[in-house]
Amino acid sequence: MTYTTHGSSTSLVEVTNISLYGIWLLIGEEELILPYTEFPWFKEATVSKICNVELHHPEHLYWPLLDIDLSIESIRNPDAFPLVSQL
Repeated sequence: MTYTTHGSSTSLVEVTNISLYGIWLLIGEEELILPYTEFPWFKEATVSKICNVELHHPEHLYWPLLDIDLSIESIRNPDAFPLVSQL
């Protein structure tokens, strides 16, 4: 998904890998991992639901089919965001 402002593309988000341990995202030129230990909501999700990710803002991701909102900072630094699902 591309984030656009005033008609120009400024960033891109892409799921580059899904493994037994987590999900890898490419956001612009930055690659981030979402380990299932920190982001358990994705562990049982289908590939199509995981890959349907939107960049709503340069620092905000949304998975509409999973109804999951995440700030990119919470992926970069999950220890700073201690509220985790009890799944």
